[in-house]
Amino acid sequence: MLLDYETLKLVWWLLIGILLIGFAITDGMDMGVGTLLPFIGRTDSERRVVINAIAPHWDGNQVWLITAGGAIFAAWPAVYAAAFSGFYLAMLLVLVALFFRPVGFDYRSKLEDARWRNAWDWALFAGGAVPALVFGIAFGNLLQGVPFHLDRFLRPQYEATFIWALLGLLNPFALLAGLLSVAMLAVHGATWLQLRTEDVIAERARAMILLLAPVVAGLFALAGIWVYLGVDGYRIVSQPPPGALPNPLAKEVVRAPGALLDIYARAPLALLAPALGLVGPFVVVALSRMRAAGLAFAASALSMAGIIATAGLSMFPFIMPSSSRPGSSLTVWDASSSHLTLSVMFWAVAILLPLVLAYTVWAYWAMWGKITVKGIEQKPHEVY
Repeated sequence: MLLDYETLKLVWWLLIGILLIGFAITDGMDMGVGTLLPFIGRTDSERRVVINAIAPHWDGNQVWLITAGGAIFAAWPAVYAAAFSGFYLAMLLVLVALFFRPVGFDYRSKLEDARWRNAWDWALFAGGAVPALVFGIAFGNLLQGVPFHLDRFLRPQYEATFIWALLGLLNPFALLAGLLSVAMLAVHGATWLQLRTEDVIAERARAMILLLAPVVAGLFALAGIWVYLGVDGYRIVSQPPPGALPNPLAKEVVRAPGALLDIYARAPLALLAPALGLVGPFVVVALSRMRAAGLAFAASALSMAGIIATAGLSMFPFIMPSSSRPGSSLTVWDASSSHLTLSVMFWAVAILLPLVLAYTVWAYWAMWGKITVKGIEQKPHEVY
């Protein structure tokens, strides 16, 4: 079966959204645990328990980020070029922070020195908190639009100097989105620790959930109110047919108040996404109070999916709006690769993704079990 070009463009918008949600659920869990490491683990053995709750899987989970980046490069090359031009320093900061994770996991317990291990604990904290913050800030800026335009050769050009462009990314709404991202992933990591650990560590993780989950709901609600009252969106006035060959400069776009809410008037079913994001954290709290750790983890994953889907749906069909020259905005319809490229990639995903998911489930099943202080102390050289 050969899908038409317009359908494939929409399918790849959905697939990349799924990849980003998969990254948030899996590697976001690792980032959340890293963010909580210095606060939930009070002794060296307790911190080793926290680390070993994610250490066997973190590198496999990070592949979701690599896959999402590769999919954006192949499916939306114009978006990849424009985003990495504008967010270059932010992406570099994420990479530097992520470097701390493999080194921290492997070297933290090599020396029995408290200062050495404490330094690596804070490095692992940075490896979790910094990427979470930067990803949230990036999404906050995409919702508002980025100050770039395309020249006649479709090369992205940014309006401000490098430093002023960077400072512009750190605007209040984007910082709010960054804080939401950090809190959201911290809650998700805490649900994982409640599921995989016992006794005092599990109770501290539960306390973090009860503290931070309402913060997630509050920040998400505040972002929604902010969007309703003061964040302009973008509307397409005219464009070629969605199945036409991509040409980002062949459309007319206007910036308009309330445009980020248009999708919910056209398709009321889309309201399920913000509903999940708003109600989900309270469901996590309720399940955590009941000590239903597995269900709390699943509810946290659904809540994150709702929050991320809300951002994607609110922007649709825009992927990277231009705040300075709206006509240069990149959309699902005009930023895609060729029909052949999207077709080949679609069938590759259809065949390979189930295999990857099956292997991932098997890996978690094979290494399942509670991580305890007693178990860590009995095998000091076999665990991190």
